[in-house]
Amino acid sequence: MSDLSASQKDHIARQFMEAIPHTRALSMQMDFIGNGKAEVSMPYDEKLVGDPETGVVHGGAVSALIDTCCGAAVVSHPLSPLGTATIDLRIDYMRPATPGERISAEAECYHVTRSVAFVRAHAFDADKTRPVASATGAFTVGQAERKDNT
Repeated sequence: MSDLSASQKDHIARQFMEAIPHTRALSMQMDFIGNGKAEVSMPYDEKLVGDPETGVVHGGAVSALIDTCCGAAVVSHPLSPLGTATIDLRIDYMRPATPGERISAEAECYHVTRSVAFVRAHAFDADKTRPVASATGAFTVGQAERKDNT
């Protein structure tokens, strides 16, 4: 679907992520991208705490991290065009992230159709054996042709 090389797509995905104000505000960092897989992380930040008594990062910040990582995985897939948008993202929160620890997400785009890419993802803190959250999602690929003039 895309005439760009894998390295070109990866480079563009990194630039796109760095240009999004929300990812910059959360200090997200692209740790790996390629061939339908991505790893994105963000540091612990007290501004992201959802429970001041425990210091646990708010689930919305974890959600944004997972969504960003999934989108990057889709963009880097060999059969995917460059653009994507989230159609549906289901996140199951399994435990709170440990306060003070960096949170990372790993995503894999495992299937691409003409119009939809399917992704699996997990978020972790320092304990890679116990996920903080698990997700599945569907993302757009390309533009559907319009048959009307709207």
